[in-house]
Amino acid sequence: MEFEAKSGVPSNQRTACLILGVFEKRKLPEVSHSMDQACNGQLRQLLKSGDMDGKLGQSLMLYNPQELPCKRILLVGCGAEKDFNLAAYRKVVGKAVSTLKDGGATEAVTCLPHLMPKESTTYSIFRDTVLAAEEAIYSFNQCKSNIDSSKRPLRKLTLMLEDRSELKKAVKGVDHGMAIANGVSRAKDLGNLPGNICTPSYLADQAKSMKRRSRKLKVEILEEAQMEKLGMGSLLSVSRGSRQPAKLIVMEYRGGKPKSKPVVLVGKGLTFDAGGISLKPSAGMEEMKYDMCGGASVLGVMSACLDLKLPINLVCLVPTSENLPDGAANKPGDIVTSMSGKTIEILNTDAEGRLILCDALTYAERFNPAAVIDIATLTGACVVALGKHASGLLANNDTLARELLDAGVETGDRAWQLPLWDDYQEMIDSKTADIANIGGRWAGTITAACFLSRFTKDFKWAHLDIAGSAWSSGSTKSATGRPVPLLTQLLLKRCRLDG
Repeated sequence: MEFEAKSGVPSNQRTACLILGVFEKRKLPEVSHSMDQACNGQLRQLLKSGDMDGKLGQSLMLYNPQELPCKRILLVGCGAEKDFNLAAYRKVVGKAVSTLKDGGATEAVTCLPHLMPKESTTYSIFRDTVLAAEEAIYSFNQCKSNIDSSKRPLRKLTLMLEDRSELKKAVKGVDHGMAIANGVSRAKDLGNLPGNICTPSYLADQAKSMKRRSRKLKVEILEEAQMEKLGMGSLLSVSRGSRQPAKLIVMEYRGGKPKSKPVVLVGKGLTFDAGGISLKPSAGMEEMKYDMCGGASVLGVMSACLDLKLPINLVCLVPTSENLPDGAANKPGDIVTSMSGKTIEILNTDAEGRLILCDALTYAERFNPAAVIDIATLTGACVVALGKHASGLLANNDTLARELLDAGVETGDRAWQLPLWDDYQEMIDSKTADIANIGGRWAGTITAACFLSRFTKDFKWAHLDIAGSAWSSGSTKSATGRPVPLLTQLLLKRCRLDG
């Protein structure tokens, strides 16, 4: 969808639809009150009919308003004014766009940014408007043979600005929102593709196709023979059960100073996870195509970085494979040797994400990183603990953890920090190897991070477990594109470009 930031008088806007907010108890914000006066009190008269009280999520359409050049006015409930914050604002924008996307209006003008919820700025409100609108309008239909072309989808949204002196900040917010939203959509598309299409080779090709977008981007794909020479026995042990060869995607973006240390993102790219010999239950196994959402999010962040032309050095690593049962697959009790030289006893072949990540984390050392962040749909325990609302966060550096937590709050893509105390480390000790790949029934998210922490002692590191936040199950089954907003915001803040 196309977005434009604009200043002007709302009542003068010639548009198919003008979007206004209404607070609970039919209270009209200032901009809505002005529009009501301009159309001879039609809005208040409509609200008095009782069809809408202003509760969050309500909507009501007025056709052919008097004395105005717009064809429709869409009223959207904003809830209680005292509780109106950025989270509520995003829901209001989403409701407005969802209402219009399958209607007759192909373009609309929104006055919702006039509301300026708590803790918002011109930059953040315009950025979040774009993100919420794109979230509401997204659909995945790449694998459908019959797409309804009779619909007239919403194609353009103009965002009205109250203070013209803030136009530069508003335009910046729109531009940043579009870059992040495009990155989120890329991550969603990759996550939603089935495993027979989105294979490790397909992911690698997607990374290579991004090279054309910037001369500052270098892409290298390490094949299994190269990984064998590097000693990546842990990563390669996972791919032995698959006919699809493993890949290690290496993307280097050099937008910062030549000697500036890069931020390194490592995304788990299991394009399908059947569990290996420790086979998963069949019910819901089709959702294991989403086990590469960490890798998809890394590609999404790189896409946003390229659109924004960020003055930063960024390295993205995606170890990618399938995890399937086969005569050559890992067996419970096997011992493999990682790139670091540490030996790993495989107690459960379904705990394979950490096996591919640990070699990629060791490989990250060669870039002399400022920080390393891995992103993975790693543990069901994280879903039990935090549900779908927050990503799990564990880190060996409190400053890095705080950066991620703050970026999550600012974008609504939140994380929650769990402890990484030494007390948990003994749970993954092995009697026959240096380390076991699972730690038993309890604290599964933490012991998985403990495993990864043993390969990250030489740099600042954080781990995001996105098993609950990366996709939605049930009737709304779809990838979410998280944590692309969180990670892009972190990079923007490091570049001092947020706001």
